Amino acid sequence: MSNSTPKTLDQDTLKHVFVHNLNRIYFGKCYLNNHLEHLKSLASFTALQQGIQEFWDDIKKQIARMEQVYKLLNEIPSDKNCNPIKSIVKDEFCLDEEQAIPVLLDMDIIMYLQLLEHINITSCHMLIMVAAQLEYTEAQQLLTECKDESIDNDELFTLITKEYIAVG
Repeated sequence: MSNSTPKTLDQDTLKHVFVHNLNRIYFGKCYLNNHLEHLKSLASFTALQQGIQEFWDDIKKQIARMEQVYKLLNEIPSDKNCNPIKSIVKDEFCLDEEQAIPVLLDMDIIMYLQLLEHINITSCHMLIMVAAQLEYTEAQQLLTECKDESIDNDELFTLITKEYIAVG
């Protein structure tokens, strides 16, 4: 393996990188979308349940936006090589383990969801850069909206955490 600076990627390779990483995020979001009802049911605090619902609503919008990106590129989503994101989603930090006090499970849920949002923020940021290079202006805008929602959700879960640890 060479330590030299990588060569600039050609347009076909850039598109391949873009679609590959879009697939990872898309199928991670789809998997999460199918499992958030269970996660929401584990939360003991009403504000957390409402936050998870807001997060879930945003995931549905993000999935729809990513589907628009696929249509713009004439691509079909493929879950080949999407194991890393799905593995994180499937793991769920062992959230089905019973805890002595409900706040422990709630804080685990918050940490888990924020971790997933940080992955999404980072992935969208990279996809936005590649989209700009490929001059996929509309895809760039759609992914920026996804990223902004993820940032907002991360902040929402931080505010919910503060409700747990606020000193009277």
